[in-house]
Amino acid sequence: MADMAGTAETGEAPRHILVIGMGAGDPDHLTLAAVKAMRRADVFFVLGKGKEKESLTRLRRDILDEHLTGPYRVVEADDPWRDRTQDDATRYTSAVHDWRHRRADICERLIIEELAPGQCGAFLVWGDPALYDSTLAILDDIRGRGTVEFGHEVIPGISSVSALAARHRVTLNQVGRPIHITPGRRLAQGFPEDDGDIVVMLDGHETFTHLTGRGLWIHWGAYIGTPDEILVAGPLDEVADEISRMRAEARERHGWIMDTYLLRQGPRGEEAAAGEEAAGRPAEGADGSVGGPLG
Repeated sequence: MADMAGTAETGEAPRHILVIGMGAGDPDHLTLAAVKAMRRADVFFVLGKGKEKESLTRLRRDILDEHLTGPYRVVEADDPWRDRTQDDATRYTSAVHDWRHRRADICERLIIEELAPGQCGAFLVWGDPALYDSTLAILDDIRGRGTVEFGHEVIPGISSVSALAARHRVTLNQVGRPIHITPGRRLAQGFPEDDGDIVVMLDGHETFTHLTGRGLWIHWGAYIGTPDEILVAGPLDEVADEISRMRAEARERHGWIMDTYLLRQGPRGEEAAAGEEAAGRPAEGADGSVGGPLG
């Protein structure tokens, strides 16, 4: 249900914000609901991440060009710097809150200055807005300040987690077992000691390299859904070094990397093998590696 906050005090029509999940990078990942929402927007707000990640901004525009039939308006601002050097849990949390507060300052200004009462603005969010994204928390911060009134609604998207599983043709969970979704920094603090599978996001320190010798299988993907997609799957002990090498080469080539992976206890299991056989596709080779889109 859309949150339609009004401006009774002034008699003005309410501003409205759409938070639209774009999917992991493929324009075809947009849902019909997302396309319909994009066509309602009067302006799209984009926080650029500098020259290093210009390709992300271009990809947003490619998605708009792909799905909008008429002219559209984009307002860009620079994403504030974030301190990524803090490893201590308390300092890390403080650094994230500081970054989000400064992000909220920018978004607040954009909404006030670039979105007239009665208009509809949109934030295009990679993956799904409900999973490891700050946009909703930032909008809550702005609304709590009382400086501008607006309603907002969320359109879910295909997350990199779902896209990873689809590209590797596996399920995220196994029968009767739990699944954990965690950032890499939390995994580095301790490996869950149950029989669950683990999806790891935001792992800039390659935590998987410290988890060899446990009999784990990994399904790894970077730039999922884009033409630069890279996929590797296999026993972690055998492919960890390969993934590290490919990550370093990709980061050097693009200036940034965004990757996600699934860790699974033991071999892939009979279900995944049966699924591949049913699809008429052989299992990966002994090294488990696949480069680029799967055929």
